[in-house]
Parts: sequence; C-alpha cells; structure tokens
Amino acid sequence: MGEIWIKEAERMGGGSIGGAMDTPSAPGRVVWHTTESGVGNASFNAVGKYLTNVSSEPHILYDPSTDRLGQYGPLNQSARALKNDGSTRTNRTGKVCIQIEVLGRAASPFTKTWRPGTNFKALMRAIRSWGVPDVWPAGALAASYAAASRRPRDTWATKGGHYGHSQIPGNDHWDPGNIDRAAIFAAAPTGSTTPAPKPPAPSKPTVDLSNLIAAARRDPGLKQGGTTHPADVRLVEAALKAEGLLAAKYASDGSFGSTTVAAYRKWQLKCGYTGSGADGIPGKASLEKLGTKRGFKVKA
Repeated sequence: MGEIWIKEAERMGGGSIGGAMDTPSAPGRVVWHTTESGVGNASFNAVGKYLTNVSSEPHILYDPSTDRLGQYGPLNQSARALKNDGSTRTNRTGKVCIQIEVLGRAASPFTKTWRPGTNFKALMRAIRSWGVPDVWPAGALAASYAAASRRPRDTWATKGGHYGHSQIPGNDHWDPGNIDRAAIFAAAPTGSTTPAPKPPAPSKPTVDLSNLIAAARRDPGLKQGGTTHPADVRLVEAALKAEGLLAAKYASDGSFGSTTVAAYRKWQLKCGYTGSGADGIPGKASLEKLGTKRGFKVKA
C-alpha cells in the first residue's frame, strides 16, 4: 500500500471526503486541475475553504508559487473533484484516483512560472508510492476550451498515469491547460526525495572473554546446571547450537559444564586448533571467529 497521508501536507477540512474505490483492481491515476484563481497564501486559504463549502474537495491543494501543500482526505479513498460519466463514478476509478487542484488558471499554464520545491517532491513521492507511472496515457492536454482534449473512456478505465481534467470522460472543463507535462516529472526526478531513514542496526551483544574462561573452568565442578556467568555463556551456547555442536537441551542453561566444554573443543578443532589449543576453554581468536559468524562481539 502507498502513502495515505502526506506528512509534509497541511490537513484541510474534516479529513473525510469520499469513500471506497469502485475499481480497486484497476491501475492508479492522478488528475490535475486548476482552481481558476490567483496564487499565494490569501488565495490558498480562500480557495481551500470554498472547496469544502461547496463539497468539491480534491485530495490535494497545491500552490505552485509558494510550494504550499494541503490535503483534504486519504489518498486511498475517492475525492469530489470530478463529474460522473453516466453511471461511472469517475472519482472512484482505479486503486487510487488522486485529485490535485493547483492554484492558477488554465489559460496561463502554471509550469511556466511555478517554483516547485520539497513539498512538490513529497507529493510526487506519494503518487509514485501507489505505482502511478510517469506517463500521460491520454496524450496532449487542451490548449483552450475550444480545443478540449479527447476524453477516451477505454483509456481512462484501463490505463494508469497522469491525466488533465480536460481528458476525463463525462467532464467538460479544459483545465489545467497546456501545462508542460514533462516538467511535472522533471521537477521531482525519481529518487530525488529523501528516503526514510533506515532504522539503526541492532547492536550486537557482547561476550566477556574473562567471564567465559572463568565459567568454563568453574562450572564443570559445580552441581549439575550450576552457573558462574550465565548471560555470557548463553550467547556462546546458542552459537554452538547454531553450529550443530551442542544439543538444544544444553543450549540455554547458562552453565559452561562439561558438555559445553566438549562442544567448544569441537569448535576449536573446526577452527584448526589441536592439542592444548583445543582444550574446550575459550581463547580470544576462536571466540572472535565464533562471534563474527554468529552475531556477537568479544570483550577481551
């Protein structure tokens, strides 16, 4: 699932503007509109309230002169910016149908004077998160009301990508005008937005070599299951079990008894040690090899 709420956007209206999509198995798409208004914060505020008052909310309101971004409702539900095409609810076509109202006028394409910034990149990030491709399936946009775009029903029903309001069947507007379609994508190149930071890698646990040696020398002489430094020993027992050298029933008791000593000797032999170098008492080199392989650090 893609982004539902754009974290960089201002929340507008009541946060609920539509409902479930009618054709969620169809590709996602975006529809660009213009508000036929001025730009700037005063227009943004006035138009923002107006769209709510007349129940014609898009998902997004964007000011190309200030890069201000507002969001009315979740991107995975419908908006209210399109007319139906007969019985087809155009607002509910596709897995998403993201409606964007851009402050400006169709007669003066906003891409000639806009100043897209980090908020526009955030908007494009959210659009792409739904798998909407950087294409315009219906082709050229209308350059005037008289030269309105084609409104192909089959294309709208089956093709994901970006559309102008002028290209939607059942609608008669010619916005957003003849904007530079390529500029929409060039202003937010794929991969240009800052990715979410990766969570820090979990820190590796540490085995204290001196504790382990003390346990290996003392625990075999204790009563069955007796422990000296169980926290350190359990980490090594788990590693020896993972190597297939220690049976599971002995792998979590925290006792470096005779069975664990024998298992560690097998590890030393596996590392190439012989004689006194394979006596089952951990040494720094063999323990570090085990830790590197099985995810712990060694404190010497």
